[in-house]
Amino acid sequence: MQFEQTALSREMQRAIQDMGFTEMTEVQEKTIPKMMEGKDVIAKAPTGTGKTCAFGVPIIERIDGESDALQCLILAPTRELTSQITEDMRAMAKYKEGLRIVSVYGGQSMQRQIEHLKKKPQIIVATPGRLLDHIKRKTVKLHALKTVVLDEADEMLDMGFIHDVKKIISLLPVKKQTLLFSATMPPEIQALTEKLLHNPAVVEVTPV
Repeated sequence: MQFEQTALSREMQRAIQDMGFTEMTEVQEKTIPKMMEGKDVIAKAPTGTGKTCAFGVPIIERIDGESDALQCLILAPTRELTSQITEDMRAMAKYKEGLRIVSVYGGQSMQRQIEHLKKKPQIIVATPGRLLDHIKRKTVKLHALKTVVLDEADEMLDMGFIHDVKKIISLLPVKKQTLLFSATMPPEIQALTEKLLHNPAVVEVTPV
């Protein structure tokens, strides 16, 4: 399906066109409608299948740009992926008025991140350890969160972040939309999905 055939806003259509995309990938075609309906989603999808747009497009379409509250949290295992997601999300939000997206990860100045967080972003993209640091400092507050995305959940498990992820999950509001993306579904990730997601839509994507 072409992006222009969807019911996405004119601003989003323009942003996607600027990014050079016309045809939806399999994960985008299967995930975007489910997210727009407000459903929780488990997506078994490898890297390189267009995952960021699959969750990014509906998040940006539904976010309230006039609110100063943090509405969406995206967790990723590495600072490289965190930076890439942030860059892509900003490109998708190009024509969305008042939308602020901040990334926080280890290896970057804490003070610099705090300055960015003072501008009250509606979306934060973070690595689990650094996010917990900010939560402890009360520089990030999760009470108004509407959507949480766990990207490359199996990588977070492999890198030993699963304890941090579970700690963050325990601090989230009960009522929220949750998306989990993972190339594989090891038992611990499967157990996490059962605990975390409510009646989720399951999307499986063939590796390209």
